[in-house]
Amino acid sequence: MAQVEVLLPKMGESVAEATITKWLKAEGDTIESEESLVEIATDKVDSEVPAQEDGVITKILVREGDVVEVGKPIAIISTEGESFIASEVPAAKPAMDEAKKIPYQPNADAVPISTTSGGGRFYSPLVKTIASKEGIEMTELDAVSGSGHNGRVTKKDILYYVKNREKNGSSSQAPRVETRAAPNSTKQGVQALMPSKSYGDDVEIIEMDRMRKLIADHMVNSKHTSPHVTSMVEVDVTNLVNWRNSVKDSFLKKEGEKLTFTPLFIEAITKAIKDFPLINVSLDGDKIIRKKDINVGMAAALPSGNLIVPVIKNADHYNLTGLAKKVNDMANRARAGKLSPDEIQGGTYTMTNVGTFGNVMGTPIINQPQVAIMAVGAVRKKPAVIETPQGDSLGIRQMMFLSHSYDHRVVDGALGGSFVRRVADYLEQFDVTREI
Repeated sequence: MAQVEVLLPKMGESVAEATITKWLKAEGDTIESEESLVEIATDKVDSEVPAQEDGVITKILVREGDVVEVGKPIAIISTEGESFIASEVPAAKPAMDEAKKIPYQPNADAVPISTTSGGGRFYSPLVKTIASKEGIEMTELDAVSGSGHNGRVTKKDILYYVKNREKNGSSSQAPRVETRAAPNSTKQGVQALMPSKSYGDDVEIIEMDRMRKLIADHMVNSKHTSPHVTSMVEVDVTNLVNWRNSVKDSFLKKEGEKLTFTPLFIEAITKAIKDFPLINVSLDGDKIIRKKDINVGMAAALPSGNLIVPVIKNADHYNLTGLAKKVNDMANRARAGKLSPDEIQGGTYTMTNVGTFGNVMGTPIINQPQVAIMAVGAVRKKPAVIETPQGDSLGIRQMMFLSHSYDHRVVDGALGGSFVRRVADYLEQFDVTREI
């Protein structure tokens, strides 16, 4: 009887672990190859793990809410119809001390904590181990707010609580408090514990979902990390708009794809990056890491209201048709939640289209660890001065703003301003005789 371990797959260079959010199958269920087995969440994206073999799920090795390292087994599948015997999901491994990287060992006289509280709240073995070591009784543990699924207390929550409990001199009989969600490893500083607040009667309290919390942490970290400067230019895109309007119907008929402005903007950005390669860098201490690949992220709004940034790898290798198809594919799959973790990381420069929402300009926040980001505004008809060798005249032109935010630690105004001006030049000088 063949027993096949299902391993948590590699999900990109920087993804080392994932949270098990929902098992789609139970022990004893049959499953087919490529059928989804479990939903997982990383700090990048939510995705599903498919089975690699047909068979019967004989054992589930981790619980919902557990954090698992890439490459570790999460389930066992019998591929030859082996009889199923239900078994207990093993307890999570001992928690690792964040600073010393050694397993937690409970105090000899610590009082064991049950899996659930009197109110029916579930605690993972890992959380129970930490609470037991720290002498935290059930009444105190029940007071800790969790950032996990359905308010479950995670490892980060309990470690964050313990750290602030010690700082504030709290005892095991501490009164009930509300803790903020534990900060991730990139968040700067530690926020103090906050007491419960009264918001009045005529309010609706909306808990952030997991993705919104990640976005919030990512944005705050970026502002803490990079001194932001924004340069703006106004661009006459009349030629580009007229050309796109003249070919969009034939392009749709020929390629089966819509030709939006996004691939045209990305094409201009990639050309400018080649002209100014020091925009395509990251910073590691006092070392500037220049990236040879041009991987352009395009921020996309999701139906939930959250934001995700699919990345077009080697964007400079595509012609305009290829870029249009890639943009449409990634935007559609982003909205459907079908992107893989690898498709939203590795970016070296990001573009966000605030014009989609009718905004004329914006001051975007840098997508760390990149050092620059561009916001493209709405295209609007405006009166403008037209300069010609025969003299100036006034006309109606298609105008838009480009807003370029950059990290002033490594990008000075001359580079940041010249870059956005070069993108504008490529857009203004668009060849109206171009064939596609």
